[in-house]
Amino acid sequence: MWQSFAPKNQIEFVLPHIKLSGRLWGPKDKPLLLALHGWLDNANSFEPLAAYLLEYQILAIDWPGHGFSAHRPGHYPLHWVDYLYDLDVLLTALPQKPIAIIGHSLGGIIASAYTATFPEKVNKLVLIEALSPLSEPAMQAKARLRKSFYQHEKYLTQQHLQVKRYDSIDIAIKARAHLTGLAEPWCRLLVERNMQSEVEGVSWRSDPRLRFDSPQRITFAQVDALMQDILVETLLVCGAQGFNQLQSAIPKARTWFKHLSEHIIEGDHHVHMGNAAGVARLIQEFV
Repeated sequence: MWQSFAPKNQIEFVLPHIKLSGRLWGPKDKPLLLALHGWLDNANSFEPLAAYLLEYQILAIDWPGHGFSAHRPGHYPLHWVDYLYDLDVLLTALPQKPIAIIGHSLGGIIASAYTATFPEKVNKLVLIEALSPLSEPAMQAKARLRKSFYQHEKYLTQQHLQVKRYDSIDIAIKARAHLTGLAEPWCRLLVERNMQSEVEGVSWRSDPRLRFDSPQRITFAQVDALMQDILVETLLVCGAQGFNQLQSAIPKARTWFKHLSEHIIEGDHHVHMGNAAGVARLIQEFV
């Protein structure tokens, strides 16, 4: 089910397993670009980019637990594979197939894994500061599982103590800017959608479980096997001041993606916000 809440371009999808919210920019007669945000961000992260991509519809969703989307039910640990299912069901619900999927950070990780698995369901792929699922050595599996379960057990026993409130949203904005180095205007754009007003100030709307360690991460051998022989045309955009490990992994990406266009442009990890004009230009040329 697809429902629009004009005039604030809010979108809601009531999927069989969860409710997803998002934002939609652009006229309905334009080609559709599906935008997937990063960890602890939300649909607002694509607002700067949408201002430059006026010849397209930009549909940016909030992943579960982010923005205005529902939290996953229960209190069990979260796993990245769940996002693949969200994306698959969402694509089935869309009234038209996107001409490209754009993924930033976590959104790019999910988009790349999905494209590798279901290439027939993706026309083109745009990865912004993202490449493939995260991996770690198999020897770390036990410690990761124990740590994840410990964090969630602690969360359940102290849940009533963990609602963090701020007198003003400005405090949370400055805290995120200090922690991440992201410019305050972009922090405000993201934080406003991830917080909610209360009688005494504001609190986080996002699911607290997002901050806990995942119980499992696959090995590089598994990632390498998954990402082989991707024929979907792919655009990779990295920020010059973004994550260094992404740029160092570009030679490996060339072996995975058979039709890869790669660009390193001025910007940090949120290059699609800080250098929206540059990213938009690359996307326009690509699609």
